[in-house]
Amino acid sequence: MKRAAPWEETLEVISDDSLSSDSDDEAGEGKGEGSFRLPNSSKPAASAEGALVRRAEMYQEYMKQIPIPDHGSSLIPSTSWLGLGRSVKLLYEQPLHYLTNVLLRQWDQQRLGSDEEHQPLDVIIRPMKAEALIWATEEVHRMTTSSRHLAKLWASDPMYHARIDPVFPSTELH
Repeated sequence: MKRAAPWEETLEVISDDSLSSDSDDEAGEGKGEGSFRLPNSSKPAASAEGALVRRAEMYQEYMKQIPIPDHGSSLIPSTSWLGLGRSVKLLYEQPLHYLTNVLLRQWDQQRLGSDEEHQPLDVIIRPMKAEALIWATEEVHRMTTSSRHLAKLWASDPMYHARIDPVFPSTELH
């Protein structure tokens, strides 16, 4: 069984209306919509945005620790960018960054309606070059993405979890 990564752990939040106390009312806190408290806590919880930023910070720190492979070890046949991404993840036993997964999906969508739409990707672009492009893109996303920007994207994408890979290798260097 795989363990959830730290940014996937969900915090249970409860509305202040269900936890309000006399001290909250006297302080003028706890009656507004969108105000949250953690269970068994007398301190106001961070906003949902703050929690998402913290989750994105943990995700970015984790992704920075995973070394990028320095060479392509095999030719990977592929019909699409998403297919190549899946193969790369399996071959190297590494997750790809959320933004890389989003970009691969966009590249596949951009092919729709083109003359090469039905041709396999490995016929259009040499497999080694396509794999190298994925790893170069991955390095940019892992090393330079702002966690605040990532949190903003996640906030606008209700299905962002679906684009975060569930493959979590040990981050120890061998």
